[in-house]
Amino acid sequence: MQFRLENTDLSTHARAGIISTGHGDIQTPVFMPVGTAGTVKAVHQRELKDDVGAQIILANTYHLYLRPGTAIIVKAGGLHRFINWEKPLLTDSGGYQVFSLAENRKLSEDGAVFSSHIDGSKHHFTPENIVDIQRQIGADIMMAFDECAPYPCDHHYASESTKLTHRWLKRGFQQYSNTEALYGYPQAFFPIVQGSIYPDLRRESATEVMQYDALGYAIGGLSVGEPEGIMVDMVDIVTGILPEDKPRYLMGVGTPVNILESISRGIDMFDCVIPTRNGRNGMLFTRNGIINIRNQKWKDDFSPVEEGGTIFADTQYSRAYLRHLVISGEILGAQIATLHNLSFYMWLVEEARKKITEGVFGPWKKQMIKKLSARL
Repeated sequence: MQFRLENTDLSTHARAGIISTGHGDIQTPVFMPVGTAGTVKAVHQRELKDDVGAQIILANTYHLYLRPGTAIIVKAGGLHRFINWEKPLLTDSGGYQVFSLAENRKLSEDGAVFSSHIDGSKHHFTPENIVDIQRQIGADIMMAFDECAPYPCDHHYASESTKLTHRWLKRGFQQYSNTEALYGYPQAFFPIVQGSIYPDLRRESATEVMQYDALGYAIGGLSVGEPEGIMVDMVDIVTGILPEDKPRYLMGVGTPVNILESISRGIDMFDCVIPTRNGRNGMLFTRNGIINIRNQKWKDDFSPVEEGGTIFADTQYSRAYLRHLVISGEILGAQIATLHNLSFYMWLVEEARKKITEGVFGPWKKQMIKKLSARL
């Protein structure tokens, strides 16, 4: 994997670049739709490619390991072939999912023992076998196994958690270095910066992960309940330390405003379930603000969801019709809303890239944040 930095906005730290992988190039900033179990909910792979314009999608090691299991994925020839997706893939290590199973997991120096959310069976993740599982899945970009500290937590807990993540990273990186990709194309391995909301721990973690000279770096443990201002402060600290010639991935973030604020601080890669999950529940993002399509006010509004035409050209459905579908619980409602939101997110990062290249990202971002925060 290679990263080429093309432009930097002079009024901010926003960047435009290209990540080259074995399954094609990725123009950054980039948003990665979340396909947890090898599927972006309510969206065909053809639609992701042709209508949404997704360059890369994210899948999750924890979920794929449990179901269908790595034996099936290996037999299929890797996840790309299993799900019929020819573009790049990234896999989260499963650390966040283990974190979310607080009542059903036990952490130790060795790793994490947890109970499956599917059938209660016991499983064991270590920094080493997480690398092996991701080798079997075959993602172009793999993540290190980490502990995502809860919010809130005190400084002592966050410090011990961060140190454990660093010790796990050492073992995971060694396993990555000592193993080979299985399907004939290279796989990158990203360390994850942790440290909760504590500036000293974030600095310590960012400095620690850099010693591995990885192909890219991720920032984890944010957007877990902390105030947005604190999240932005932590991003500022970490991007000021991480190298400029490597891609930076902010995990699990976020809203359109979060994304623009983070792009302005030098983040290149994003993923989040907000556009898909909120879409299925009737919340739509547009260039002029947020629409709750369930509201009565849209009942007889026959204009398209996006004023001036929909962002994705082949779905010219009115707000009234979409409201009818969502209120009725029709599957098509979830599909249209999800397609719209994903297409909007793609438009947002593509437009950000364009404004960075033109050197006007700063004023554009300021104007857009006012619009995107409005409730229509």
